[in-house]
Amino acid sequence: MHDDAASPIEQVAALFASQAGQAYFGEPVSVAVHMLQAGALAEAAAAPEPLVAAALLHDVGHARGAPREHDDHQTDQRHEETGATWLAQWFPPTVTEPVRLHVAAKRYLCATEPSYVAGLSPASVRSLTLQGGPMPPDEARAFEQSPYWQAALAVRRWDEAAKDPAAPTPTFDHFRPLLVRLLDRRPSAR
Repeated sequence: MHDDAASPIEQVAALFASQAGQAYFGEPVSVAVHMLQAGALAEAAAAPEPLVAAALLHDVGHARGAPREHDDHQTDQRHEETGATWLAQWFPPTVTEPVRLHVAAKRYLCATEPSYVAGLSPASVRSLTLQGGPMPPDEARAFEQSPYWQAALAVRRWDEAAKDPAAPTPTFDHFRPLLVRLLDRRPSAR
């Protein structure tokens, strides 16, 4: 148990604040705006709260690594693992596993839906190579065995759509109550 239930939320809020103006690998929005837009898209789709949180927090691994535009996705490798592991201190698997699997979901969608590849941003196409490219059929079948694979696909679709500099974007404080509620649902022992 954590003594201060607000402490994890403040740590996450600080990441969003630190990324407010940080370039996001050639995308037209910052890392923070990208994550906020993904959370807003999940919320607009009436997704369950853990899935809204997963969409909102999917790139905290990037935020914790302070990516810079000139890195050309070099920090992209394993950001999903580092982010999910960090979040697992406080949030249940219904939040952290879609975060952990969102890169695999991109690779899966690129392998199974040719139209998905056509809709990727140029930066997302570049990172796909670093992430292992489209999944081979045996890896795709294994991915489908995860209890969180469909949640990860949803997060991945919101991830790709959350790159609009003209979209209205809520602030982190909009999502704060949802995150606090999810802290209360996490298992008491890890």
